[in-house]
Amino acid sequence: MSTIKWLEEWYKSQCVNDWQHFYGVKIETLDNPGWVVTIDLADTALADKTFEEYEVTNSDDDWIHCRVNGEIFEGCGDPSKLEEIIIIFKNWAEKY
Repeated sequence: MSTIKWLEEWYKSQCVNDWQHFYGVKIETLDNPGWVVTIDLADTALADKTFEEYEVTNSDDDWIHCRVNGEIFEGCGDPSKLEEIIIIFKNWAEKY
């Protein structure tokens, strides 16, 4: 299954009891340039799970940073890191 298909299925599985009316998944661009992915964890099985912050900075053009801030997964990275951000979230989510 592709990474995007996996994220679609994860999102779909959260859409019960109006979760999607209050929470969701956002994929946006940064102006430095890069990507930012925010995924609401409230009312999911991941809401209270520990996430070990992940950060690698090789250069201004090669970097990634993922963390959980409260009940939100936040991933950002350079223009080539969108899939890697989603894979990091996927690997963590699949543990639970």
